[in-house]
Amino acid sequence: MEGLIVLIFVVGYAAIVMEHKLSINKSASALLTGVLCWTIVALVSTNIEETQHHLNEHLSEIAGILFFLMGAMTIVELIATYGGFEIITDKITTTSQSRLLWIISMITFFMSALLDNLTTTIVMAALVSKIVHDSKLRLMYVGLIVIAANAGGAWSPIGDVTTTMLWIGGQISTMSIMTQLFLPSFISLLIPTYVLSTQMKGVLPKSQSSKENGVHTDGDFGKKTIFWVGLVGLLSVPVFKSVTHLPPFMGMLLALGTIWAVSELLLKDKEEHVKSKLSIFRVIEKIDLPSILFFLGILLSVGALQTMGMLTSAADWLTENLKNQTVVVTVIGLLSAIVDNVPLVAAAMGMYNLEQFPMDDPFWELLAFCAGTGGSILIIGSAAGVAAMGLAKIEFFWYLKKMSWLALIGYFAGIGVFLLQKMIF
Repeated sequence: MEGLIVLIFVVGYAAIVMEHKLSINKSASALLTGVLCWTIVALVSTNIEETQHHLNEHLSEIAGILFFLMGAMTIVELIATYGGFEIITDKITTTSQSRLLWIISMITFFMSALLDNLTTTIVMAALVSKIVHDSKLRLMYVGLIVIAANAGGAWSPIGDVTTTMLWIGGQISTMSIMTQLFLPSFISLLIPTYVLSTQMKGVLPKSQSSKENGVHTDGDFGKKTIFWVGLVGLLSVPVFKSVTHLPPFMGMLLALGTIWAVSELLLKDKEEHVKSKLSIFRVIEKIDLPSILFFLGILLSVGALQTMGMLTSAADWLTENLKNQTVVVTVIGLLSAIVDNVPLVAAAMGMYNLEQFPMDDPFWELLAFCAGTGGSILIIGSAAGVAAMGLAKIEFFWYLKKMSWLALIGYFAGIGVFLLQKMIF
């Protein structure tokens, strides 16, 4: 039956990849894959109550991610509706394609370390849509945003889910992970950005200003208020988590509730037609629900594989057959491009204890880097990539052709820099 689950997962994965040729939305394929995998798990289970317990555990984790995603998407969409991103886009005056690429990649890299790679991807994808109006060109920028967000998240304890797991588990400390992984992470972004910048020549195509697309209240007051409340709310999420030790989605819901209340106060005395266009209810209608359901299906599928112990078995096999720990961690990073990096890292944390590899051991640091940046190799390999796939309508094969090889080069270059650091220092 394990073989059947793997077969369902592979077929479902292929259906997602072949979305446009099959004319079946990837969200439908993901949901079918997730439900069918769990159906097989339930049918072969000798203890259905235990299976339901595992499903509830995975569902709890998945719900946290989905609520986080929905909250972030709503906040970003509300800022966009008020024209708040003009505050940033008006500061970016360059019309050079390559120069803009460098600006976007650097902002994304450092913002991801402050927020997290998922939130940063949502924000930056929305920002790029306001600056770059050519659809094909925009895909290149959003593709690099995925690489930059994952690279930025890898060197910060709050930038990526897996890094946060290792941080909370005591495998890594804040200062060590930041000092040891900053340069490898930066190099993993620097190379793809440089290569792309040499290919993108000329100026940005002209288009009508995005200012014509929005409706604003009280001149700049409503726009600035919503922008800063939303930005502070997003930045407060990791702080809220550190202080309360509650899951990140709670901080995101707090930020959403705050900006919702502020928007209601702004619209209190406005005319009905203004309220209808700027109401958060209208904003929620614009949220990309298929992308949310796609997340749900993918994470359910991976949860089924984890429940059956397949990911742990894979990790055990790697350890037994690949004696070199650097090679093991490198392969785990490559696998995270196919399946979710969270259960892979969780399996590694369960296999290796702190007596074998103490806090801040190079094993844990390299694991954080590889799990964080390896997901950039395929568009479906990270939460940031899946979000970009939905927001910017990036096709699997387009990303595979245009961006995967760049992410792969950056991935191995980062590993090389990490090992070189250890040799020198």
